[in-house]
Amino acid sequence: MQTLTKFLIALVFLFSFSHLKAQDSIQGSTSYKIELLKKQKEKIKAEERDFLKAEVERINERLDRGEITNQEADNLKKEVAQKRASNIENRLAIVDNKIALLERNLDDRDSYDDDDPGFTIRFGREDDDYDDDSYIFIGSKRHRPRKYDRRTTTDLVFAIGFNNALIDGQNIDDSPYKLAGSGFVELGWAWKTRVLDNSNAIRLKYGFSVTWNKLDIKDNQYFVRDGDNIMLEEFPTNLNKAKFRTTNLVFPVHFEFGPSRKIEKDSYFRYSTRNKFKIGVGGYAGFNLGTLQKLKYSVDGRNVKDKLKGGYRTTDFVYGLSAYMALYDVALYVKYDLSPIFKDQAIEQNNISVGLRFDMD
Repeated sequence: MQTLTKFLIALVFLFSFSHLKAQDSIQGSTSYKIELLKKQKEKIKAEERDFLKAEVERINERLDRGEITNQEADNLKKEVAQKRASNIENRLAIVDNKIALLERNLDDRDSYDDDDPGFTIRFGREDDDYDDDSYIFIGSKRHRPRKYDRRTTTDLVFAIGFNNALIDGQNIDDSPYKLAGSGFVELGWAWKTRVLDNSNAIRLKYGFSVTWNKLDIKDNQYFVRDGDNIMLEEFPTNLNKAKFRTTNLVFPVHFEFGPSRKIEKDSYFRYSTRNKFKIGVGGYAGFNLGTLQKLKYSVDGRNVKDKLKGGYRTTDFVYGLSAYMALYDVALYVKYDLSPIFKDQAIEQNNISVGLRFDMD
């Protein structure tokens, strides 16, 4: 699980960096091609001059051998000179047309989507400056016609914040878990699809996420199992730290509401929600991937760290409600597990999380 965590965190930085750089890379590649074509023009001129020089030398050799007269030699030289001049003109015209095409579309990606026949990672993005998706390419690139109406975009989802538990018959102020030390992290991938044909007022957002919910246990207590009962007991010695973490794989679904701006071009149109107010309501369901209790304490002046995995009768199938309210790409995010943390207990505990959600679209 630690390997998975490190891998997913690395993906956050990779996707975020690539999201910022992808468009600049595409434009930079085009500028580089233009510079190469300009250099190719000088190469064409040099090649044709070398060809002309070689042909004139062959004509002079024939003249020296007496195979042709001076008049015939002069006529042949004029012919090859005219041919090479025409070659230069035609070849330069082809290159100039390529340069003009690239320059004309350097800042206008209205007609084509970049695509790679091998492997492509796409970052859905709808904003004022870039009206299409961003891409990372591995391998050679080609162009394909832009889709006129793209109803579905993709987002990288990252959320972080405070975590605690609501316990039956107990006020949260009396919670056995520290408010500041308990937290959650969520990392996932989401698709967002426009529901209506001619309006972007309602979107369906769905995907998958890995969530880590951590409880920082206070008052020198830790979780123990007594038969089927999971309870908090005082630790035999002084605890420096006691943390309990559950890891879940969930599949969230939200209905997202809010205004958007319509971007209309000759060959396509898009709806942009950048800098717009957004609200999402929905829920999630999934599976518990594992549990871990970490205990740190000292024995005879020696620091001890215990990692106790599994065996805490946590709920296998998790589900709950969630909502977010966003402006720009940052949202206030709340989620509540309707499924209890521990199954079949006399007193239920339900996980609740409040924090910030970053949908990197």
